[in-house]
Amino acid sequence: MLPQELIRKKRDGRHLDAAEIDAFVRGITDGSVTEGQAAAFAMAIFFQGMDLDERVALTLAMRNSGSVLRWDHLNLPGPVVDKHSTGGVGDKTSLILAPALAACGGFVPMVSGRGLGHTGGTLDKFESIPGYQAKPDRTLLEKVVKEVGCAVIGATDDIAPADRRLYAIRDVTATVETIHLITASILSKKLAAGLDALVMDVKFGSGAFMPDYAKARELAESIVTVAEGAGLPTVALMTDMNEVLGLTAGNALEMRECIDILRGGKAEPRLYEVTAALAAELLALAKLAPDVATGRAMFDEAVASGQAAERFARMVRALGGPADLLDAPDRYLDAAPIVRPVYPEREGVVAAIDTRAVGIAVVALGGGRTKTTDPIDFAVGLADVAGLGAAVGPAGRPLALVHARSEAQVEQATAMLRRAFTVADTAPAAGPLIAERIGR
Repeated sequence: MLPQELIRKKRDGRHLDAAEIDAFVRGITDGSVTEGQAAAFAMAIFFQGMDLDERVALTLAMRNSGSVLRWDHLNLPGPVVDKHSTGGVGDKTSLILAPALAACGGFVPMVSGRGLGHTGGTLDKFESIPGYQAKPDRTLLEKVVKEVGCAVIGATDDIAPADRRLYAIRDVTATVETIHLITASILSKKLAAGLDALVMDVKFGSGAFMPDYAKARELAESIVTVAEGAGLPTVALMTDMNEVLGLTAGNALEMRECIDILRGGKAEPRLYEVTAALAAELLALAKLAPDVATGRAMFDEAVASGQAAERFARMVRALGGPADLLDAPDRYLDAAPIVRPVYPEREGVVAAIDTRAVGIAVVALGGGRTKTTDPIDFAVGLADVAGLGAAVGPAGRPLALVHARSEAQVEQATAMLRRAFTVADTAPAAGPLIAERIGR
């Protein structure tokens, strides 16, 4: 079928079969489908949607547009597992989760992404480590996964190339937000990693990609349903992003926070709880634990015993980073020359946070990007960020500590943070950190 006839069919709300979708995706990959046709296809889906069979077919076609990792030849003694987050401010769970899962018997080829807009990216955090090879060749990746149990890396150019081209077109044609295409984009890359089980962290709230709970839930249901339809056991947790997750936002700062936790330091409770819940679900789903409660106990033990830290250190070393990063993080991680507290203009408690605006403040400091080609300053960001209900004031606790390169950056971030935090006389009612579980 000609591409324009397939576009017409979807435009008119008719069902596309797997062969038609596969042919169109092949055209996106090899260039025989033009940018205009791909844009029209995305817009037709935006308005007409896709049923479950179409979404599964699109996801598999995009997965098959490039290399699909296989692990059978390595004779791994455990399942291949991963986690994916829809992104948020200070979301650093992967830094703790991947090595903890490895310590519990899982094998984790975590294909992560860079930050864009107000959300940080796991790949950027690991690239703050000098020498770390974020895109190893296949031989090194397999070696590290087999010997260490985890490798946090970026997607290579041959992983789901159709998604990369289609996403770039969606980005400039106002078709990013359709849940059907978001589902296929996320899962095509996860399926290409050759997983046995996946846990999704779907965020809602002011700092989430999809702030509205109903929309975020719709995405979670779509991902779980399509993943299961494609043969990948998946569970999703709906987690709160109405405040920064953890105490830091900014790449090297977040890396330091997680290293401290792995070394036995006190973890910010929300960060630890989300990480532990994701781990528990995945360990049960992959049958490494008989149930979620046992999975939680296994995760707690992996962190408390130092086994997760040991896996983390081995992974960093195996991928080219310093062997003693955990012993001397300040020797390797870049630090900003200026650190300033930002105080609110009145005493009170934090009643609300525009968490997206907090993320934008990190971007303004140079710690994020507004387009994929922007460079990142790993050193800058925010530390000791106040959460909802925290008592703050000009003579007491600050809203955050700004880590910056210049006084001008400090002034800009100060103004942005004061606008982002609402300080009142009473604390807000606490909402659930993990609002819902979706899946089998």
